[in-house]
Amino acid sequence: MPVAKGMDVAQLANFSPFNALKSTNLADLLNDIEVLRANKGRVLFNQGDADTRTVYLLSGTIALRDGDQVVSTVVGGTDEARNPIAPLTPRRLSAVALDDLQYFTIDSELLDVKLTLDQTGIYEVGDFGSELNGAEGDWMSALLRTKTFQLIPAQNIQMIFMRLKRVDYKAGHVVIKQGSQGDHFYIIKSGRCMVTRETPANKQNIDLAELGVGSTFGEEALISEDPRNATVTMLTDGTLMRLDRDDFQSLLNEPMIVSLDHDVADEAVAQGGKWLDVRIPSEFKSFCKANATNLPLYLLRHKLNVLDRKTPYVVYCDTGRRSSAAAFILNQQGFETAVLKGGLNRSEH
Repeated sequence: MPVAKGMDVAQLANFSPFNALKSTNLADLLNDIEVLRANKGRVLFNQGDADTRTVYLLSGTIALRDGDQVVSTVVGGTDEARNPIAPLTPRRLSAVALDDLQYFTIDSELLDVKLTLDQTGIYEVGDFGSELNGAEGDWMSALLRTKTFQLIPAQNIQMIFMRLKRVDYKAGHVVIKQGSQGDHFYIIKSGRCMVTRETPANKQNIDLAELGVGSTFGEEALISEDPRNATVTMLTDGTLMRLDRDDFQSLLNEPMIVSLDHDVADEAVAQGGKWLDVRIPSEFKSFCKANATNLPLYLLRHKLNVLDRKTPYVVYCDTGRRSSAAAFILNQQGFETAVLKGGLNRSEH
């Protein structure tokens, strides 16, 4: 199948959820886009396929079939075509070209990772330590007073402190490097750190935040499984306490994240819970759970006042990655949450 001429950022931004990404992240994705042509009658994917490509229609018309029956058509350039074509997997429908058409695809997992990175914030400093002040003192006691530690079992807290490893650093030492894989979660015991970020438009590091005693960093990369999106450097001599990735996941993240199978999630909502969709509005408009509230992940920290702290929320996205990051943030703030296991793409409904 011949590859057609590629796309530019402006074209890509017309499609959902690309329209929620920053322009620099859109540019990064262009190399991962395959723009293709298909002749009339060609099958783009078959009912039951478990492929991991998300398909978008640029021009022409696609028939979506359930067996031999055409259930709908999608025409290039329409609002419907701005969304993924029948994205649920395994594929519920077959997609067949009704005329010569042009379309593009991207790896679904890659797209979801990019969305999570883009929307969880611009640097590797979460809200985990937001309740701690920067003064010297008993960092351990202060940490235990945060909402996060109030949510996890006492035995886990004991194990966390047993497994934290002390590391002494000199001023100027790079603790984590932008682009590297996340391997540890950090707590500042003494000293100060600077968070910086390099962008495609500015190769000089931009100072984003200065962190002091009790501040934490590194958790979002461990949750989203994406490379570090900032560099953290010691401003002074100091001591950090670090927790290995596996210990963070098993002792801190997993106890905070409750995942529900689809039937259990439906029952939780029926018993008084509420669906919380953390995808972008165009994804939400395309398809969503009934009576769901839409609060995109990238707005979550700034719009918590729209949520009811007395209501338990079942959080969902397409795959479970963005919703897990959202649930971690909400749990830190004292909300009761669960995550729809596997997301909408694994829905049986």
